[in-house]
Amino acid sequence: QVQLVESGGGLVQTGGSLRLSCAASEISFIIWGMTWYRQAPGKQRELVARLFAGGSTTYADFVKGRFTVSRDNAENTVYLQMNALNPEDTAVYYCNVVSEGRFYWGQGTQVTVSS
Repeated sequence: QVQLVESGGGLVQTGGSLRLSCAASEISFIIWGMTWYRQAPGKQRELVARLFAGGSTTYADFVKGRFTVSRDNAENTVYLQMNALNPEDTAVYYCNVVSEGRFYWGQGTQVTVSS
């Protein structure tokens, strides 16, 4: 069964940057589109950014101008570039990928931004 492996999280200071990756475990897996979510303690899961099959993107207001979602089809990998991080961005970030009509979840990666 295909797995999505997330990486790139960690601890950074306010104003720092991180790039999250979400990679499929099988080379035959083709990403149609994907969504990045995040969930902080005591809060509901939030939509962060979405990449559609045609290449267009949508961002939540609180990350516009700071985060960028992209993909590498050859490597079956999607990315979330996060710049100008602040403590409010602290959360577990999850990727959700659709392929051939099926949805897959990554295991989540922790992002912690210190003040």
